[in-house]
Amino acid sequence: MAPDPKRNDIAARKTALGILNTLERCHDLLDTVVENFAGEMAAFSSENRRLTHAIVFGVLRWRRRLDWMISQKARLPLDRISPDIRNILRIALFQMLFMDRIPDFAAVDTAVEIAKGWVSVKSSRFVNALLRNTLRSLPFDLHKSLPDDPMAALGISQSFPDRLIHRWVDRFGMDETRRLCEAMNQIPPVTIRTNTLRTSREALREMLDEICEKIYATAYVPEGLSFYGLSKPIDQLTAFQKGLFQVQDEAAQAVAHCLSPRPNEMILDACAGMGGKTGHIAQLMGNAGKVFAIDKDKDKLRRLSEEMGRLGITSVNICQMDLAKPIWQTIPEAFDRVLLDAPCSGLGVIRRNPDIKWAAEKRNLDRFAGRQLSLLDAVSQRVAPAGVLVYAVCTMEPEETDGVVEKFLSSHPQFDVMESKSGLAGDLRHMIDDRGAFRSFPHIHHMEGFFAVRLRRRS
Repeated sequence: MAPDPKRNDIAARKTALGILNTLERCHDLLDTVVENFAGEMAAFSSENRRLTHAIVFGVLRWRRRLDWMISQKARLPLDRISPDIRNILRIALFQMLFMDRIPDFAAVDTAVEIAKGWVSVKSSRFVNALLRNTLRSLPFDLHKSLPDDPMAALGISQSFPDRLIHRWVDRFGMDETRRLCEAMNQIPPVTIRTNTLRTSREALREMLDEICEKIYATAYVPEGLSFYGLSKPIDQLTAFQKGLFQVQDEAAQAVAHCLSPRPNEMILDACAGMGGKTGHIAQLMGNAGKVFAIDKDKDKLRRLSEEMGRLGITSVNICQMDLAKPIWQTIPEAFDRVLLDAPCSGLGVIRRNPDIKWAAEKRNLDRFAGRQLSLLDAVSQRVAPAGVLVYAVCTMEPEETDGVVEKFLSSHPQFDVMESKSGLAGDLRHMIDDRGAFRSFPHIHHMEGFFAVRLRRRS
């Protein structure tokens, strides 16, 4: 018997609901939660996998605006609606407002059916009444319902928490904050970095051109390609299986260029994670020299090892260790170059991780900055005289960027900010500001929001 497309659509929505509910009840990042549901999605068609992802990311992107619409129609305050029902309503409203392929009546009917089975018959009646009331008022004029306070109105219309709106307006002004929010709400392309140890960007582009709706070279880094509308999952591509590229945003690719590694050097990649920057460093060195990749997460290092194998990289030594603990005996005393890609708030990568904007309410930037400064102090002790230390974070916030660097330099007089732009690709040089820092902004550079600074040890 052929599978029922309607049943599969409902299964996709139920999985989306499960992911959203899990995110609200745990502290894991979106990528981790989605990965935990991979087995459930394995039986889906590619179309329904895409539907699940579109709903999850779309609801997270537009959650505050969706909640505002719910609050306009519901007799109950939003916080008195159960989390499961809130997410069922959000999913239905997102489909009604943002997804052309799904008829409005189908979104309502499916939401009612899921509420009935997931929560209760009584709850399904509430869902039905609210959504049909909303349906009668479409198209909904959002701006007529917004509060008079311009910052609250901006937060609702662009779906960002007040805390972020206020801090960005204080720094950038209202108009630029609006542009920043709009850029962060855009669905980004998939961006990859060519493995130049095995192929060229031009050759890789030719391989991928026929299976993408649109593909183009990145504007600032020389190895990057961005594309939309890939016809099959990335891990099923022949080019991926042959190790011809890694998935990596353009801003993240810029960080390894800031490090400017050279063949036969000794490099430390602290907080290496799953090896995106590790692979790039080894690639820029021509796979000649030694890269010591360290992280405290055993699972991430296992995946890093698999990535290096897929890419054909042999110059990476993998070490599990916690930088916060004094167990440094297993790595060399001094390195020519050290990269600290430090744990941070992640507020620069909301475009790809929209869950971060809601977690931001619970994040203490000063606490992140304290940890970053501690890690920077630890790795600085392994920089050789005349060596280079790059501090990088995927955030634009002053506490985690300039604030950390200023405190570090005040207590480490043997380090200076490098003024030279040598070793940087031509277009990247234009992104180094007068304080010697690389800064990227989604609304200006069409990449994630990153910060990196190059520090040189004099002695």
